[in-house]
Amino acid sequence: MEQERRRQLRFRFDAAAELFPENTEAALPARVTEISPNGCYLQMAAPLEVGSSLLVKIFVDGWFFEAHASVLYAHPNSGMGVVFRDLKPYFGEVLRKWLLAAMLAKHKPQD
Repeated sequence: MEQERRRQLRFRFDAAAELFPENTEAALPARVTEISPNGCYLQMAAPLEVGSSLLVKIFVDGWFFEAHASVLYAHPNSGMGVVFRDLKPYFGEVLRKWLLAAMLAKHKPQD
């Protein structure tokens, strides 16, 4: 089994997502469970093949993010890790906002 290579720290994250595989207009539902500046982990029962290109749309509390992505690895019946590419500046700002919130939540003192 090939080991995942992480370039940056990932944070726990919970968000709804829609995936649009390349050359299709059919949306596939997924759940984002981890996020980083370079990509995310998408929980879904039938992940796409490694190397597949797709458009990822993520929705959180009235905010919206989208980016083209490529599948880096897939876990059957579980999900897949994707790397973002062609990130537009506006969506880069949305992603930075979410990452900051996730980072602060991780380091929040326990009551």
